[in-house]
Amino acid sequence: VQLVESGGGLVQPGGSLTLSCVGSGNPYSFDVMGWYRQAPGKEREMVARLPSGRSAIYADSVKGRFTIFRGKIENTVSLQMTSLKPEDAAVYFCHADQWYSDSEYWGQGTPVTVSS
Repeated sequence: VQLVESGGGLVQPGGSLTLSCVGSGNPYSFDVMGWYRQAPGKEREMVARLPSGRSAIYADSVKGRFTIFRGKIENTVSLQMTSLKPEDAAVYFCHADQWYSDSEYWGQGTPVTVSS
């Protein structure tokens, strides 16, 4: 099973960026897909999670600015980020849970830089 992120890059404060994640090698649908981030010197933190068939969960710091959504293609997830702030800069990781096998998977990460 592999998760591959794309869409990271440099954006100015107040700008927008959309990250995408494609999961492959899994014959089943992931039960949860989400995004985490890790800034230099800080611990990895949850940004947004979307359980299948349920409402999304967001970190307080991104509520109202970020939107997570599953793609039409199975095992894909995107994160639409708006009103970006310098403190949003981090490496963003795609994450997926498979409950029946008690497995979790991580992508390799995509960097987001917010700077003028």
